[in-house]
Amino acid sequence: MLTLDLTNAPRWHDLAPGVRVQLRPLTTALMVATRSDPAVEAVPEDASDEERAVAFAKALARRAVLAWDGIGDADGNPIEPGPEAIDALLDVWPIFEAFQLTYVSKGLLLEREKNASALSPNGPSAGASDTAKPARKPARTARRG
Repeated sequence: MLTLDLTNAPRWHDLAPGVRVQLRPLTTALMVATRSDPAVEAVPEDASDEERAVAFAKALARRAVLAWDGIGDADGNPIEPGPEAIDALLDVWPIFEAFQLTYVSKGLLLEREKNASALSPNGPSAGASDTAKPARKPARTARRG
C-alpha cells in the first residue's frame, strides 16, 4: 500500500554520525525541476552513469537541503548550506552514498515499483507457459576400470 504524507513537511535525515540534513519532500515538482537543471542538462551525452548520478544528486541536493547540523568549514566553524557547500558535502563519498540511499533511492524505488506490472489474469500473459526447455544432460559413459 502506498502511504501518502499529506503534510509535505521537511524531514531530517542522518547522513553520518553527527551529520544530518533537513530536506524537502521528494516530490514530482522537485524531481522535474532537477531534471531540467542547467548542471544536469550540461552533462555530456557520452558521460558515464556515475557522472550523471553525481550531477543529478548535487542538483537535487541544492534544491532539497533546507538546513543542516554537524557541518563546518576547515576551521571547524559551522556553516550554512549554500550551493558550493552542498556540492562539497556530496563530494564526500560516504555522505553521497547516504544521500542516495536515504533520500534519492526512495523516490526511484517507488518509480520502479510503478513501472513493474504483474501478469494480467485475463490478458495476453494469462496462462503463458515457458517456451525454453532445459538443456540436455550429457550422456554418461561407463567407466573402465
